[in-house]
Amino acid sequence: MMWKTCSVRLMAIFTLLISSPLIADELSAFDKMSGQLNIAGGTAHIPVMKKAARNIMGHNPNIRITIAGGGSGVGVQQVANGLVDIGNTGRALKNKEMNLGLNSFAFAIDGVAVIIHPENPVNDLSQQQIIAIYQGKITNWQEVGGHDRQIHLFSRDEASGTRSVFSKKLLKGAPLAGNANIVPSNGAMKTAVSQDVAAIGYSSVGYIDEMVKAPTYNQIKPSQEACASGEYPVVRRLYMNTKGAPNGLTQAFIDYIYSKQGAQLIQASGYIALDAKP
Repeated sequence: MMWKTCSVRLMAIFTLLISSPLIADELSAFDKMSGQLNIAGGTAHIPVMKKAARNIMGHNPNIRITIAGGGSGVGVQQVANGLVDIGNTGRALKNKEMNLGLNSFAFAIDGVAVIIHPENPVNDLSQQQIIAIYQGKITNWQEVGGHDRQIHLFSRDEASGTRSVFSKKLLKGAPLAGNANIVPSNGAMKTAVSQDVAAIGYSSVGYIDEMVKAPTYNQIKPSQEACASGEYPVVRRLYMNTKGAPNGLTQAFIDYIYSKQGAQLIQASGYIALDAKP
């Protein structure tokens, strides 16, 4: 019931925002533009990108914006090769990617959290327990206070920015068990875990809703507020990346993400907006 009430409130805020003079002013930058903008990469970005694209294309039907996932590695590869205008990453560029001529624009802070099935009685997992589970040393939920049921591991592929942050900040670089089921996106992870009572996975905090359960981590709830305050430590920045300096429609889109309306869209998607470009 609480989630439904929050959803109604967010929808009311969103409706008010898109009808306000402020939003019309922020969208006026697109008045005389036309053409296509292609975006791909990190899947944590998709809710924000879709909301922005819907507003822009609703304001000016001469603009078409396509949005695809694929993970952070795909975002880097496609923007570097000129296949898309913006390549999204859920992590900073790696050293080997720094020489590709890319400009990075951090626009939000996001957390990465463990998720389990809502009917799983486990309510808290320590870092040591999570590492042991993902290394295959703990294989039954009974070992961490759950039912006598074999644990089903779910993970992301190596191109995923979500996996990169999870591995580095939560697993501390510990090797991943070879029997993990690999899923292609945050959305697919949420769906997979929601359909398997024995599952454990991880996703962007922005994707957590009533379909899955996020146990506390060392007694800390992985919420937007905890990510913002620094209380919850497994956080990252979300980036838009362009090949060289952006211009035209690409620049206008990035500016819109950094606008007051963009900040509202980021907040409504479950993330924390950054105030300014790095």
